[in-house]
Amino acid sequence: MPAPVSIAIVDDDRAVRESLQDLLEAQGYQSLLYASAEDFLSQHGYRSVDCILADVKMPGMSGIEMLDHLKRMPNCPPVLIMTSYTSPQTKEAALRSGACAFLEKPLDGRQLASCLMNAIG
Repeated sequence: MPAPVSIAIVDDDRAVRESLQDLLEAQGYQSLLYASAEDFLSQHGYRSVDCILADVKMPGMSGIEMLDHLKRMPNCPPVLIMTSYTSPQTKEAALRSGACAFLEKPLDGRQLASCLMNAIG
């Protein structure tokens, strides 16, 4: 039996991280939680996951800045960007940086599942 697909959740809000973990696990995914982009990068979380779900606005490095950093590395997993603060400029910046999807919070479970399937294949 293949190992479950692993998703990194990078968000400064603990309640968001934990609710997304519950949602993803109900869909059969494994998830790893990180409170900041710096935490995720320093622990080399990108090496052990199949996909990354990252918030835009976090203290320190934003999700888009993290994505810019990751895209310079070999074998970067797909990244989905999520935010409560949607604007055309933020969406454009995320997609231009290489995000596979741009999701508005609160996340719709069906939309998230669809975006994950498209990103992971």
